[in-house]
Amino acid sequence: MLNSHVEPALPGYGSAHQISMPLRKKDSALARLMQTSTAAGFRKAYETVQVDPQKFLKHIKRAHKLPIESWRDMFYLGEEVITPIANRIIKSSTRTATLEGLGLGMGGMLTIIPDAGILSAITIRMLQKLSLVYGFEYSTEDEVNSLWIAAASAAGLDLGRDFVEKQAIERLVPRIIDRIAVKVGAEVAEKWSGRLIPVLSAGFGGTLNYYFVRSWGRRAQKHLLERHRHVRSQRLIEARAIPSSGHTQLHPAR
Repeated sequence: MLNSHVEPALPGYGSAHQISMPLRKKDSALARLMQTSTAAGFRKAYETVQVDPQKFLKHIKRAHKLPIESWRDMFYLGEEVITPIANRIIKSSTRTATLEGLGLGMGGMLTIIPDAGILSAITIRMLQKLSLVYGFEYSTEDEVNSLWIAAASAAGLDLGRDFVEKQAIERLVPRIIDRIAVKVGAEVAEKWSGRLIPVLSAGFGGTLNYYFVRSWGRRAQKHLLERHRHVRSQRLIEARAIPSSGHTQLHPAR
């Protein structure tokens, strides 16, 4: 006769199925909450948040002693000039987001979720500043769409040319926001369940904000740098073709 003895479960532990099901439900609920909150936050930021390009231009010129008269002149500067400025923008935005989130973990997820609105505003302002220092303004509809494509890249999304071309201009940004919201919801649920972001009561909100703003800033910086290099290379070709155009001398990219 086979031995039918079964080892008793340790106190407080059940089967793997019993443990995983509640966690899956919790993660799923968290993902949905973050999707809803992130989408609402980014839609509001899209409509209301905008860095004043001219005021920021004056600040950047004064703070970094740059020989520029417009944001397009950033294409005449090398990466050794632009990269430190971009790094400072990311660092400053990350610090602001961390401080905003530090006190919000005390109430648990009920206070962290509404913080998505503040986080969205900080993130959009950071992306706008990064876009400007790499020479890309957002005064036209096409430029605004390009900014939000950069936001999608910052979220780790690869939209692809087909996705962009199939969307009507007026629907492109809302579609991108929806995709960003899904991505953010999934990432938060993953970090929560895996404890890759430590849940430390009041510190959780700050840690969550730090993680997202810093990682988004770095990905946006990479995307914008690639675009900057492409435009800059085209201008170098044009400058060589027309040496007497009177353009400012382009510094070699490094």
